[in-house]
Amino acid sequence: MTPNDDLSQARWRKSSHSGGGNDCVEVAFTGTGAALRDSKDPEGGAFRLSPHAWSGLLGAVRAGGPVLG
Repeated sequence: MTPNDDLSQARWRKSSHSGGGNDCVEVAFTGTGAALRDSKDPEGGAFRLSPHAWSGLLGAVRAGGPVLG
């Protein structure tokens, strides 16, 4: 994902485990990766991940280990 990817039309999703509140992380997928943002501050910017980085993040979360080495 490049900094120039337009996220204005992105379809943001929350986890089904969020309980419907506005206190979680949202994810949007694009053709070049994924973007994450804080649901409390949707205009505050997004953290962008390549497909490889997204896969690594999910693997670490699922394994219950540290996300950053």
